[in-house]
Parts: sequence; structure tokens; C-alpha cells
Amino acid sequence: MDDDTMRAVLFDRYGGPEVLYVSRVPRPEPAPGEVLVRVRAFSVNGGETAARSGRLRLLTGRKFPKRVGLDFTGEVAALGAGVTGIVIGDRVWGVMGRTGFGSAAEYVTLRAERLGRVPDGLDLVEAAALPVATTAITALRDKARLRPGERLLVRGAAGGVGNAAVQLGRAYGAEVTALARAANLDFVRTLGAHHAIDHRAVSPSELGLFDVVLDTVGTDLRAFRRLLSPGGRTVTIAFDLTRLAASLGYIAASAVHGRGRVRFFSGNPTRALFDDLAREVSEGRLRPAVDTCFPLEETAAAHRALEAGGVRGKYVVKVD
Repeated sequence: MDDDTMRAVLFDRYGGPEVLYVSRVPRPEPAPGEVLVRVRAFSVNGGETAARSGRLRLLTGRKFPKRVGLDFTGEVAALGAGVTGIVIGDRVWGVMGRTGFGSAAEYVTLRAERLGRVPDGLDLVEAAALPVATTAITALRDKARLRPGERLLVRGAAGGVGNAAVQLGRAYGAEVTALARAANLDFVRTLGAHHAIDHRAVSPSELGLFDVVLDTVGTDLRAFRRLLSPGGRTVTIAFDLTRLAASLGYIAASAVHGRGRVRFFSGNPTRALFDDLAREVSEGRLRPAVDTCFPLEETAAAHRALEAGGVRGKYVVKVD
């Protein structure tokens, strides 16, 4: 590395995808306990489009320029003092987590425990569709404790977390019902859904009862919570950005219902969970689903495509 700068995607004001641009910024150096990763690819996620548009400005503030990019794959380029268990050249994946955004760049630094090794034989660009699958693992295995034979409903089944949840739900032995757009029903069937339903063609009351509802959309939580069978569990990873206070208030108020509460969480994976992800991939229970791959200079187009709806898996950006 003979240059101390790198390319990164930035924005100087809140707005549509057009506010994004690629510029050169200082290349980070790993602090003690940190790893410098040469990023090969990252995916586009709903949380970062919401942040870029300004819908989360109460959390993100008004200090600019800001960065985008939540997850990534790449190779270890340098190690900070005290890092063990990782060597230069390792193929890794990671998620910036609650520390913020910034993986839409040629290099990124983060704590070593926030990285995992990508399974051998898995292409790094395709692998960039999978770090958010750690959220599906946590939701189904740890939060909902999904059991074989249970009925699972996945909202947003064609999206990044949703497509992983369909695959894992099938692998865990559940009867999987997938809600998606009509154009994506064949796609979710190929992932393993037993039943694929156009979410625009039915109301929640027509769907029947489920043991677990996994919501990746965030709207109409009350209506979908009514679909729970006795002992059923609802897990959501989203909230309604158009009614933010009411949505978060309903999630919090549901806690009075004990086991019937809405379990909300945001993904914040560490190495142990990435090891679980690698195992699911290596043992054939989970595969990456890449809709379209964009070059770094077209990150704005990837944001625009995600906001248009209809994604099948993930939009991935290749940094090379």
C-alpha cells in the first residue's frame, strides 16, 4: 500500500440516492485490537438508505460528510497490536454493527472480534450477500427458538434477511410461508418456501395461524401479531419509519403480554455468530442470493434499486 488515501462513498446532505458520491479520504490505520480489511464487496441495506434520506436524522445528526455501507467482505491487510486468531490475507466478512456505517470504501477498520472467516470456495462478491443472514440466525434460533414442525411466516421473504430466513426456516424443519411480491414468488419457492403468497393479494386475517412470525417490514405489527397460535412468537427487525413513535411504542407496550410480546432487535454480530453463519453455508443450509452486482461508482444506483422495491436477495457493490 503506497498511498495513504482510499476511495469511499460519502454524502454531504440528506436526500435521495443522488447525494452519494465517491471521493478520496484518508485510509484508516488499525488501532490496538483492530484489523484493517481490504474491502472487496458490500451490500446495500434498508437501514443505510433510511439514514441517507434523513429519516433517522435524530440519531445520525447533522455532521457531514457521512458514510454508507454496513457490511462487507474482503481480506485482512494489516493487524493492530494485540490481535490474535487472524492473520494477514485471511478472507473475512463483517458488519459495522451499532458503531455506524463506512464499509462502502476500499478499506475499513474494526475490532477483531467483529470479523469472521469466509468459508473456502465461496466467492467474496457473492459472500457479501450473507453477513446480514446472521440476523436471520439470531431471530429464528435465539429469539423465536423455532422448532421442527412449527409454522413460520416470513414477511419480506425475498429481501436480504427474509431470503435467509426462508432458507434457514426450511433447514430447521419448519413449515415456511413466505410473503413477497407476486413477481418474486417463484424465487422464494426456490429458497425452500412451502407456501409463497403475494402480500398485496391477501389481508393478514386470511393467512391463518403461525407459531412464529418473522417481520422484516415493520408495518402493521398489530395485525400480524394476531396471527399467533397459542405460545406463538413474533420477532421483528424493523419498525414503521412513517409512524416512528407509534411503532416503537407498540413494540414496547407489547412486553406486557409476556410470551406474546413483539421481540425487536438489531443485528450486532461478533465472531461466534459469524462462525455459525459459515457453518450454515458450509453444510449447505444457506446460500447467497445476489440480485445485481454494481461497481463502486454506481452505489447510488444500488440505493435507488433497493428503494424501488422488488429485490431478490441482495444488491451487492463490488469495490475492485
